[in-house]
Amino acid sequence: MDEYLKRQLSKEQRDRLESGEPIQKVITEIDFYGYPMEVDLNVLTPSLETEELVSKTLFHLYEFRNPRVADIGTGSGCIGIAISKEITSTVEAVDINPKALEIAKRNALKNDASVIFLEGDLLKPLTGKYDCIVSNPPYISYDLDSISVINSTPVLALFAGTEGLASYEAILSSCKEHLNEKFLIALEIGELQGKRLLEKVKKYLPNSRAWIEKDMNGKERFLFVREK
Repeated sequence: MDEYLKRQLSKEQRDRLESGEPIQKVITEIDFYGYPMEVDLNVLTPSLETEELVSKTLFHLYEFRNPRVADIGTGSGCIGIAISKEITSTVEAVDINPKALEIAKRNALKNDASVIFLEGDLLKPLTGKYDCIVSNPPYISYDLDSISVINSTPVLALFAGTEGLASYEAILSSCKEHLNEKFLIALEIGELQGKRLLEKVKKYLPNSRAWIEKDMNGKERFLFVREK
């Protein structure tokens, strides 16, 4: 259990988690970037790193005026909702799981957030051009034998093929047609995936500049891509 969750839990909730009860049955609402978010077995419980992704994305978006933002694999809607509340923007959020979108829509209503929700796979539902694509996609390899949250997390939100890189490749290989000339791509990544993802950026977006940023624990957890 990470420190982000420990700060929000009662002793009873911690005991239930330590006894093996799935996290989404113990915790039905969390605070994310200062906003209450419903979570359940259909969505990931957002982590502290995902809050950092939002913070870093907002910092890099400061020079955009009323950016059009696409939140890919939105899950509970936390990323898109937080961005829409923090800056003047147009946010569209995509998820392939209709049950996740139901939760995201309730979270948007709860937070009085203006977010457009689209059902579909990654970038396929997008229309027009965007200033920013932000995503915390599935990035755990199917090769792993076990993982502690497998029984309490939707598989679609967790695992990806090609050693966990499939979702990133799908995004990077098709994003150009959805981006304005001036753009930002912001992705949460696995701590050992940065080097390979930088190579994929060179392959699919050779005229861009990309860099990795570390989380507060010094781990390489964020990939950003901009126009040159």
